[in-house]
Amino acid sequence: MDAIPKSGFYLPNNIVRITLLTLEEVMGKNGLNAILNMACLPERVEAYPPDNWDREFDFADFSAIQNALQEMYGKRSGRGLAVRCGRAIFAAALRDKGPLAGIRSPEFQALPLERRLWIGLSALARVSTQASDLIVTVEEQEEYLAYTIRRCPVCWGQHTEEPACYVMLGLLLEGLQRISGGHELQVVQQTARSMGAITCDFFVYKR
Repeated sequence: MDAIPKSGFYLPNNIVRITLLTLEEVMGKNGLNAILNMACLPERVEAYPPDNWDREFDFADFSAIQNALQEMYGKRSGRGLAVRCGRAIFAAALRDKGPLAGIRSPEFQALPLERRLWIGLSALARVSTQASDLIVTVEEQEEYLAYTIRRCPVCWGQHTEEPACYVMLGLLLEGLQRISGGHELQVVQQTARSMGAITCDFFVYKR
């Protein structure tokens, strides 16, 4: 697998650290080391990023890890691992970050579901944009909320035939479960930069 050229955009260290620890838990150190080597990141073997919010991990390197998952484990298993990483990122790092800290409060959970979705997703977009070099916006439509990513670290530098930003899908699924108080909501990725689109768009259906 060829190395993806550096992007000059960065994720915070702890997001990547959670991703690597989640993968290590599932596939063991040897499995993760194989993924890192396949992603042209041998320097990261036994050298995970520190647990802080410093923006130091290039989008291209994160994308290479996701690409290596697909290459080594196949589409279905690679997807499952990436979704699991996304869920872990929200649960461990983003749940109590800034404006998301109030989603577990009784006052927030007492709001109508559609109102919670708008407030919660807007807060997640702000946190993602403030804590990293992602650019995320939310737009409300009649049947769904459009969660749009203009700089996506999951598919950066890749070329795919269908949307495959599964880490972002997992992050949204976990976030929505907590925002909605346990409801399972449908999330569909409609477009991806890796397919030639300008943005990666996720539709979160309200019902």
